[in-house]
Amino acid sequence: MDSKKLWERYIEWLYYHQGLEFYVDISRIKFDDSFIETIKPKFEKAFQDMEALEAGAIANPDENRMVGHYWLRAPDIAPSPEIKQEILQTLEQIETFAKKVHSGEIKPPKAAKFTDILSIGIGGSALGPQFVAEALGPDDPPMEIHFIDNTDPAGIDRTLYQLRDRLTSTLVIVISKSGGTPEPRNGMMEVKAAFAAQNLDFAPQAVATTTPDSKLGKIASSEEWIDIIPMADWVGGRTSELSSVGLLPAALQGIDIRAMLAGAKEMDIATRKHDIKDNPSALLALSWYAVGKGRGEKDMVVLPYKDSLLMFSRYLQQLVMESLGKEKDLDGNVVNQGIAVYGNKGSTDQHAYVQQLRDGVPNFFVTFIEVLEDRQGTSPEVEPGVTSGDYLSGFLQGTRQALYENQRDSITVTIPKVNPYNVGALIALYERAVSFYGSLVNINAYHQPGVESGKKAAATVLELQQKVLNILKQEQTPLSLEKLAEKVGTPEEIEIIYKILRHLSSNKRGVVFHGNIGQPASLAVSYQ
Repeated sequence: MDSKKLWERYIEWLYYHQGLEFYVDISRIKFDDSFIETIKPKFEKAFQDMEALEAGAIANPDENRMVGHYWLRAPDIAPSPEIKQEILQTLEQIETFAKKVHSGEIKPPKAAKFTDILSIGIGGSALGPQFVAEALGPDDPPMEIHFIDNTDPAGIDRTLYQLRDRLTSTLVIVISKSGGTPEPRNGMMEVKAAFAAQNLDFAPQAVATTTPDSKLGKIASSEEWIDIIPMADWVGGRTSELSSVGLLPAALQGIDIRAMLAGAKEMDIATRKHDIKDNPSALLALSWYAVGKGRGEKDMVVLPYKDSLLMFSRYLQQLVMESLGKEKDLDGNVVNQGIAVYGNKGSTDQHAYVQQLRDGVPNFFVTFIEVLEDRQGTSPEVEPGVTSGDYLSGFLQGTRQALYENQRDSITVTIPKVNPYNVGALIALYERAVSFYGSLVNINAYHQPGVESGKKAAATVLELQQKVLNILKQEQTPLSLEKLAEKVGTPEEIEIIYKILRHLSSNKRGVVFHGNIGQPASLAVSYQ
């Protein structure tokens, strides 16, 4: 396409929101007018599905739940007065709590003020707060934030080591909807042990974010933790950043949470329009569908050209992949849907994988995230008439052009600056795009049976571990792996049993191997 026609296509498909100063450019996505006509009926259904969702339809049939993260930034549209009041009261509770912590009215027993936050969560209860902390955390925050987002002992040790001299002034937030998710439960137990090792009382420095009457809520109540911040049952983990899950740690860091909510609300208004060209989330969903032929045939590479947005690609990984990665559609057909997401940041990616994007396997499309403001204040010149920010912008435009010249598709999302208002709008933009795309391909974007099956499989392994240990403790002589598997009653699980034992042996948990370690089939095992 010659430059004149390309400019005309850019003008035709460029979306701009005046209030947000927000651009979405899909002109470098290949589709024609016939494709638009074909997809219009699908979008009419998608728009209707969104209206039903916001009105309170059951969107997660597995758990009989509504999906209402849109109500968080517009309580007046909540489907009942009770839910509206719940939203308003929780927001007020968060703001009041943060003010009391910052003023020292709420303080730890052995320090004048809380200096640090230790947030314990997994999935959406970690990725959203981490993204926002990286994007919006002040250079000199009232409290530094740290995260335990896995059940990796070495990772937990590293985080606790960073806090070793300030554990007395650390506020711990444990985030879990049910209180039964293993990773945050394990993190809580590890941190409790760290507190005990320093002769500190955990409860006066702990707050829970959870649903009413959950396991975690009951623990926090019985142990008299500082507070319990309610988590709404109708908010899923991957859409929870603008709920109590993300707002509490943000407020404690001094981030303007009202501005985040306002930006999301403004974007929600824009993305309710039943007009593809005038709806930025619809434009994203349309592009994803066109590029991947409605089957997720190409990966989404997210390249934010701003250091503070580095975590955005990881945040989108969960939002997009957990929402859209489904085996079956709404009619029960096996469709294996999904869009893989990965990313780095510009211009770091110039020196990393842009080489493959430009010349390698064309199994992707790129989303550039452009930020117009370089920094607060003026920039020095690194060359006559040229700043570092000019280079960053040049790299983005150059990479976009180089990819287009080699038939690589791209989207460009442009925001004026990285601030709470625009980050809230970015979150809302992609939340709605995911919902639209789910409707276009006829899948439920709001349940996650694969995640639940993984949790069940892990629980089964741990049950098997207990059986194996019980038998080994009763035996006087070493057993071959085959004999042990027979005694456990699961000969078909011999490989898993071997790996359980190898892990226990490596961590000096009483399991001893006899024989050639390099030949597992020849090994015998005992417990000492």
